[in-house]
Amino acid sequence: MSGVGGVGGTAPGPAGEVPGPGPESRWPGGGPDQESREPDGDPDPEGREPDDEPAPPTRPDRGWIGAPVPRVEGPLKVRGEATFAAEVALDGMVYAALAFSTTAKGRITTLDTAEAEAAPGVVLVMTHRNAPRMRPMPQFDTSEKAAGYDTLPIMQDDRVHWNGQPIAVVLAGTQEQADHAASLVRATYEAEPATTSFARAKAAGTEAGWFRGPLHLEIGDAEAELAAAAVSVDATYRTPPQNHDAIEPHAATVVWHGDDLVVHDASQSVAHTAWSLAHVLGVDEERVRVTSPFVGGGFGGKLLWQHQVLGAAAARLADRPVRIALSREGVFRVVGGRAPTEQRVAIGADRDGRFTALVHTGTQATTRHNAMPEPFTAPARSHYAVGSVKLDLRVAYLDVVANSTMRAPGGAVGSYALECAVDELAFALGVDPIELRLRNEPDRDPVDGRPFSSRHLVEAWRAGAERFGWDGRDPTPGAVREGEWWVGTGCATASHPYVRMPGGAVRITLTDRGRALVEVAAHEMGMGTATAQTQVVAELLALPPDRVSFAYGDSRMPGLVMAAGSQQTASIGAAVIAARRVLVAELLELVGDGSPLAGLAAEEVGALDRGLAKLDDPSRHESYAAVLARAGRAEVVVEASGPPPLEAATWSMHSFGAMFCEARVNAVTGEARVSRFLGSMDCGRVLNPRTAAAQVRGGIVMGLGAALVERTDVDERTGRVVNAGFAEHHVPVHLDVPEIDVIWTDVPDPRAPLGARGIGEVGVTGTAAAVANAVFHATGKRVRDLPLTPDRLL
Repeated sequence: MSGVGGVGGTAPGPAGEVPGPGPESRWPGGGPDQESREPDGDPDPEGREPDDEPAPPTRPDRGWIGAPVPRVEGPLKVRGEATFAAEVALDGMVYAALAFSTTAKGRITTLDTAEAEAAPGVVLVMTHRNAPRMRPMPQFDTSEKAAGYDTLPIMQDDRVHWNGQPIAVVLAGTQEQADHAASLVRATYEAEPATTSFARAKAAGTEAGWFRGPLHLEIGDAEAELAAAAVSVDATYRTPPQNHDAIEPHAATVVWHGDDLVVHDASQSVAHTAWSLAHVLGVDEERVRVTSPFVGGGFGGKLLWQHQVLGAAAARLADRPVRIALSREGVFRVVGGRAPTEQRVAIGADRDGRFTALVHTGTQATTRHNAMPEPFTAPARSHYAVGSVKLDLRVAYLDVVANSTMRAPGGAVGSYALECAVDELAFALGVDPIELRLRNEPDRDPVDGRPFSSRHLVEAWRAGAERFGWDGRDPTPGAVREGEWWVGTGCATASHPYVRMPGGAVRITLTDRGRALVEVAAHEMGMGTATAQTQVVAELLALPPDRVSFAYGDSRMPGLVMAAGSQQTASIGAAVIAARRVLVAELLELVGDGSPLAGLAAEEVGALDRGLAKLDDPSRHESYAAVLARAGRAEVVVEASGPPPLEAATWSMHSFGAMFCEARVNAVTGEARVSRFLGSMDCGRVLNPRTAAAQVRGGIVMGLGAALVERTDVDERTGRVVNAGFAEHHVPVHLDVPEIDVIWTDVPDPRAPLGARGIGEVGVTGTAAAVANAVFHATGKRVRDLPLTPDRLL
C-alpha cells in the first residue's frame, strides 16, 4: 500500500475522503522490532540514545499500511500473559454464582436461601429482598452512551420475565463453593400466561419494526409488477434463534474503592458501559471506570447485561471485590442472541433476467423489554437494480431473554433468504447464478439514488469465479457424484453497510525519545485493531512500528468508539488523522530559528524518517527528538476527534463480497459438508491483509455454523433453552471447516478515512446462502429452513 499523505498537508475532507499518497510514502521508515513498546521506558541496555541507534531495516516498499504485520498482542496471548476479565486477581476477592428462574413469567412466591447461606464459604446471598436500589439499564442505541440490552428492573422485585432470569447471586470464597451454594437456592412461582412459541407470538399480532428508522419501504407497486413478471419466484425462508458462543464466556471482576467503581470487563463498549453502569447504580459517570484490554470474542454480545450490574451491586453489599463469570449455561440463560425470523422473498424478472420487482418482507421475534430487531431487509436495499421494491419487517413478542446484536445483525439472515431466492430465480431462468447477478448490478443506490462511494463487486465476482474454477460447472443439480457423496457448488453476494459513529477521539503523546503513544477507548477482540492502528500511526508519523504503542480498552481514555458495526477502523483512523494534524501544528510552534523547519506551515511538511520534512525539499528535515530537545520538552500531547461522519449521508457505502462454496452431501446419511470456500472481498483498502483475512475467515466460519449446525432450541411449553451447552448446542469445529481462501479487490474508497471500509461482519453475510445453494446444486433439493441438518436433506 502507498502511504496516506503528508502529515500536515492532507486530512479527510468533510465527507471523509482518504488522504492521497504523499512524498513520505517513498521515504524509508523503520522495520518492526519486538523490543519494549513503552513510550517512555528506561534507556536501552547498551545506553544508546535514540539518535545513536543503528538504522532499522527499511520498511516495505509500499509502506506499513498494507503490510501483513503479525498481531502486536500475539506474543502475550501465546505466552499466556494476556489477562482477561475473569483472570484479574484482587485481594479479598470472592466469587459469584447465579441461581436462575425456572418459569417464563410470573412471580416468585417463596424464595428459600437458608441452605445456601449456611453452605461452606458463603459470604452473601443477594436477592430482590436485600439488593441495593437500582434503575433499569438504558437500552442500547436509545442515547449516545446507552449499552444495555433490556429495560427491566434488575433484582428489584419478585417479578420473573423469562425462564433463566437471575433470582439470586451467591458470593463465596471459591467458585466451586459459590456454584454449590447457588444450587441450594429454592424458589416456587405463581406462573402467568407466557408467550414462548414464535408461531403463537405471530398469531397474537405483530407490530411494525423499527431500527434507526422504520423498516418499511415501498417504491412503485412491487406486488403488481411481481404478478405481471415473465418469470418469478416467491418463497418463505426461516432462520432459528442463535446464541452467542464466544470462546470466553461473559465475565467481570468488580471492586469498589469508596464510591468509585472499577469493572474489569469482557466488553466491546468500555465507555458506554461505564456511563450505563453509572446510570443504573446512581453514581456520577466519572466515578465508574471500565477496563477491557483483552476479549475472547464479542460479536455484538459483549455489551451490558445483567451480570455486570449484579456483580457491582453484590460487591457493594458485601464490601468485597467480586469476580462474576458466567458458566456456559449461564451465557444461554442471561445473554441473548440472534432472533428467529420468517422471511418472504419474491423476485420478478423479464425473460432476460432483469429484475422488475423485489419483495422482501417477514417477521422476527423480540421481547417487550428491548427493541433490537434483526433488520433482515438491509441486503435488499443495496444488492440489485430493480424498478419496484417492497420491504417490510414486523415484530412478534416473546417472553424470553432479550435478543441482541449478533455479527452482521439483519445482514447475516437477510442475505440468506435474498441470495437463495436469486439462486432459485437463476435456476428457473436457466441462467448462470453469477451472470444473473451481474445483469442486475446497480450503478447507484437502488433505494435512494445516492452514488456509490466505491463499488467493485463485479471485479470481485470475476476474480473469484476464476480463482474458484467456476467455469465449466455443470448447471444441472445432482450431476456430480463421488462415491456416496453428491457434490455441488453455489455462490452468493455478501454485503455490510459502512458505519462510522460520532465520538471517535484519540490522544497522541510524542516523546523526546522518538516514541509515540496513542490512546483511545477502543477495543481489541482479536480482530487486529491494535496491529492495524499501530501500522497506521507508524506510516503517518514515519516511525518504526516498534516506536508506536497503541493503548485501548479503558473508559478513562478519550473517545466513544464501540466495537460494533465494523466501524472501529474508520472511526479511529479519522481521529488519528485529525490528531496528526494538531500534532504537526504544535511541533512547528516549537521549532526555533535554527531549525530546518523554521518558517514552514503545517501544509508544507510531511513525515519522514522519525521526524518532519518539507514536502518538496526532503533535505529540510528534523527529527521529533531534535525538535523537542531544542524546545526543552520531554513530550508533546495532543487530542483530537475525527470530523462528523457525513460521508455516509452523501454516498452509498458498503463492504461487499462474492462468496463461493463447494458442498458435499452424503446420499446415505444426509450429512452435508463444505469442502471448499472462497471469499472474494471488496472492502476498500486493506490495512493488514493478514489480520483482515483472519476476520473474513472468522465470519465465514460463523456463516458455516449457521448454515449447517447452529440452532438454539427452546421448549415452547416453558420458554427454557434446552441445549444450553456445547454438548447439545453445536458450533463448527476444525473438522467442519475447510481451507478458506480470501482474495481482495483492494481498491481504496476515496470517501472513507484511510480508504478502508469495515471487514468484521461482511464475511458472515452471504455464506449460509452460498452453502444452501451449493447443497441444492449437489442434490436438487431446496431446503429453505436453517440449519441444513441431515433430517432435512434425507
